Amino acid sequence: MTAVVVGLVVLAVIVIVVAVMAARRSREHRLDDRRVEAGEHRELARDRQLEAERQQAEADESAARAKREAAIAEQQASVADRTRSEAADIQQRARELDPDEDRGQTDSPG
Repeated sequence: MTAVVVGLVVLAVIVIVVAVMAARRSREHRLDDRRVEAGEHRELARDRQLEAERQQAEADESAARAKREAAIAEQQASVADRTRSEAADIQQRARELDPDEDRGQTDSPG
């Protein structure tokens, strides 16, 4: 009878050891799956970060281009204002020089 009890105890110990080993294997498998998933997430995050940096660079370029174009437009408007002012000054000088201006005969000579 003692041999049967010892046999059952040995069998129980073997079952427990096998169960523990299976649980460890299962845990390692889950950890490996999580490592793979974490790696995939890191790769996706890297891709998204690169895309965001590319988009930001494009936005910065567009902003710089718009700023340059605004500066050019402002400069052109300033030149147009000066030219308009010069034209008005020349027109005023022509009126001052015209001997017929006082009589309202600027359109027809003589």
